[in-house]
Amino acid sequence: ANRTILDKNFRRKGLQVRPRSRTLTSVHEAMLEDVVGPTEIFGKRTRIGVDGSKLLKVVLDPKDKDKENVETKLATYAAVYKKLTNKEAVFQFPEV
Repeated sequence: ANRTILDKNFRRKGLQVRPRSRTLTSVHEAMLEDVVGPTEIFGKRTRIGVDGSKLLKVVLDPKDKDKENVETKLATYAAVYKKLTNKEAVFQFPEV
């Protein structure tokens, strides 16, 4: 999908308001939904390290664990999301 991010200085482009769908956060959220594909996102946590680095932990729906070898694609999801958004992310299934 073609998504446009408008920066804080959107009035230069002649717009009165910036739609929520054009913010950086919402575009990155939508990309995250697209990257995991048929799997649903079950939960998200942001882990902030001692050095200030942020790591997004994405928990995927446990009922999707056994279909379409999703577990082998977890590293691929992380690599694609990093390439698109330049944000670190870890994809995992909840521990039982």
